[in-house]
Amino acid sequence: MKVNNQIKSIAIGSFDGMHVAHQTLIEQVEAIVIIERNSGYLTPGYKRSFYTSKMCCFYHFDKIKSLSPEAFVNKLKEDFPHLEKIVVGYDFAFGKEKAGNADHLNELFDGEVCIVKEVCVEGIPVHSRTIKAYLGEGNIALANKLLGREYVIEGEVIKGQGLGKKELVPTLNLHTDYYQLPLEGVYATRTKVEKRWLASVTFLGHRVTTDGSYAVETYVLDQDIGEIKGQIELKFVGFIRTNKKFDSLNLLREQIQNDINIAKKILAWNRLNNEIRM
Repeated sequence: MKVNNQIKSIAIGSFDGMHVAHQTLIEQVEAIVIIERNSGYLTPGYKRSFYTSKMCCFYHFDKIKSLSPEAFVNKLKEDFPHLEKIVVGYDFAFGKEKAGNADHLNELFDGEVCIVKEVCVEGIPVHSRTIKAYLGEGNIALANKLLGREYVIEGEVIKGQGLGKKELVPTLNLHTDYYQLPLEGVYATRTKVEKRWLASVTFLGHRVTTDGSYAVETYVLDQDIGEIKGQIELKFVGFIRTNKKFDSLNLLREQIQNDINIAKKILAWNRLNNEIRM
């Protein structure tokens, strides 16, 4: 990567999630250098740029993993010829086999190195792995709190099994790649359709009552959205219940209606709470 610019300060990291702790680094600099790995994403690839106004520069891990710590710092100096300040987290590691750490960077770089201490929210250390763990437990409330925003995934609308529209409720079925998906179950969500965030309830997991296949499907509440194609986004607001098998479609239908009622309450509370904060 060649960056012909006047940038004097950068933050370095993977920035997966662009969460509260990441923002603490980002707010101190002009640009961020993102180490791209192509795996386990809270915010895949270029989507990290959606959560900052700062310039985002990408180093692919496979291209730099063989560099020694000294060679990595030299690359930074070459790519950012006016560099004066580097900001990293306390647990930052770099260079081949992670031979360098934040203190080592301070020794190698002749400008200012700012090492940010561990950031906590309500006593909980903020790390991408912690957020992923909470998502895996279905603890959307804590995951969102550490993110500093509601967790969002994106997917391509695909053809479903057709049962929802005929027997249950009409849903948009999504194919998703790269994203870390929450625990199998039902969630109060908002679905972005044609630039509008609409109240919705979303199921993700194996359809254990019907065909057993894995699905991500969302039902937009109280809206006739018609035929939707292309990419849509889901914003996870609250957890409703885990996935479970029902003995009949009638029982599943009753549960879906109950899920809808709970989702409406969660979303109404969430909207009111956001308005109070503003």
